[in-house]
Amino acid sequence: MKWTIRSLYLCVKDMNRAIQFYEDLFEQPVMLRDRIYSIFDINGFRLGLFAYEEVKEPHTYGTNCLPGIEVENLDILEKVLKKVQIVYPLTRIKDNWVAEFEDSEGNHLEITAPVEQDR
Repeated sequence: MKWTIRSLYLCVKDMNRAIQFYEDLFEQPVMLRDRIYSIFDINGFRLGLFAYEEVKEPHTYGTNCLPGIEVENLDILEKVLKKVQIVYPLTRIKDNWVAEFEDSEGNHLEITAPVEQDR
């Protein structure tokens, strides 16, 4: 059996605010804009934004699911961290730089970059 994960979605309260946050973060426009479910295509991975209150779906926020985003290098990672609210400081963990930030809707995301040998 072969498994492939190609997407995930984040619950949002304000779709326009969330779209603006991720357009700024990813420096690209949303692929599909909808009041209930909007989609970004991140190199073939679909990141959805789900306005759960629009369909009256109950939701409990938690910290047990942490989407991870990888960027090419520390310079780009540091550029991203200037745009967001950091909740776990930039830390070297083995061969990666790792930080965690909060989006405009209260979701936490991890961002990583490989450690370059000359740093």
